[in-house]
Amino acid sequence: MWRGSPSPCAREDGVTTDTGQRRLRRAWLARLSPQGEVDLDRAALPRGLIEDAVTRLGLGPVGWAIELSSVVVQRIVAEVPPLGGSPAAVEMLRRGNEATTVRALSTLVDSPDAAPPVGEATLEGIREFVHRAIPLERVLQGVRIGHAATTEAFLRACTELVDPQVAVDEVTAVSRELFSYVDFLSDAMIRTYLAEHEAWSTSAAAARADLVRSLLSDAASVDADEASRALGYNLRRTHEAVVVWSDSPHAGSTLQAAAIEVLRARGANATLTVPVAAGRLWAWGVVPADGTREDSSPEAIAQALSERHLQAAFGTPGAGVAGFARSHREAQRAERVERLRREAGQDIRTATAYGDVAAVALMATDLEAAGDFVRRELGDLAEPGAVMEALRTTLFYYLGAERSLVEVARRLHVARATVTYRVKRAQEVLGHDLDDRRFTLHTALALAEELGDAVLLPRTPQR
Repeated sequence: MWRGSPSPCAREDGVTTDTGQRRLRRAWLARLSPQGEVDLDRAALPRGLIEDAVTRLGLGPVGWAIELSSVVVQRIVAEVPPLGGSPAAVEMLRRGNEATTVRALSTLVDSPDAAPPVGEATLEGIREFVHRAIPLERVLQGVRIGHAATTEAFLRACTELVDPQVAVDEVTAVSRELFSYVDFLSDAMIRTYLAEHEAWSTSAAAARADLVRSLLSDAASVDADEASRALGYNLRRTHEAVVVWSDSPHAGSTLQAAAIEVLRARGANATLTVPVAAGRLWAWGVVPADGTREDSSPEAIAQALSERHLQAAFGTPGAGVAGFARSHREAQRAERVERLRREAGQDIRTATAYGDVAAVALMATDLEAAGDFVRRELGDLAEPGAVMEALRTTLFYYLGAERSLVEVARRLHVARATVTYRVKRAQEVLGHDLDDRRFTLHTALALAEELGDAVLLPRTPQR
């Protein structure tokens, strides 16, 4: 397993001491190293590209660039959320940004002419943005944010590692070269975006996706019968929506197959699928209006998703175009709950029905406010640690089971005496009777049980 670590030191004359042969334009770049431990085996770029970069640039500088890229991607997604959208989409963005950061390092180490060409790792994300209908100005906003953060890091390193007598001239030169580099990079991205947009805008897939987005944003303006014919899907029936997603940006056909399979398992006799991002797909199925699901099998659905390493969130059935849109909104809310659970380190559920998490989804619409509410209501019971977690979980099920010790003991697989002790202890920590604000207490416990640290810990402001 590789680990990012300092490169062999370079003498001020620009000759690396490990080989005594290679002369660098900027010897100080060879002394770059990551602040933390960077596992290069977990880099977003393919191993072959990483090995080539390490051979040319050194282990420490490459580790530094990958560490920097991770921070930059977080900033880009925080400031331009549409560029994220799914774990797979963020992974694709990470791969592209790693490529551009390593290429920037190559430009400064050798020369712009010696740097590797802008490759597929960078441009595949641009084509993905076209398919997701992300405007070019938003893409370029992300480029500007990334350029600013990357340049800031290089210049800071320059001032720390370069002789103060020449630091001003070196900072000026580095800033100028990075500006030229991002100008070249932006030009390549714009040309790729426009070429892909021209091809995509005339495709059947684009027309299908645009029509579905119109239905979701302003259903009243779309003729249902005409849209049904264009989509090959009867919008006047009863629909159940599902969002399926993966960590892999290359799971397109797998997502579609899984969406159709799980909708069929839930009784759908016709389906509509729309890929919307790398590793993310929207789908609908025409289901029985009376709610019967003869073929529905939650276990089979969970297994089908688990085998493909996918997750899915379902809306509740709805009739007509309005139901088509409402069920989709519900599926997205259920998906958001699962993403929050994952960020908080909770157990991953492969399939989530909106009906099972509707209350939590609605209460967590404003996550910061939800967290304030939970911590205020639970007090010390919201503190981290296994002991408080056990008290919260037991009290949550105790109130939900109408104070049945037997039911809670069965549910948690513990003795009745354990339930009794935990409930008594939880009440002591709360400092008030359980009948005081019972609904409010149970609501706070439900949020804590479902979302964990997402509401138990204060939100860290994005920098």
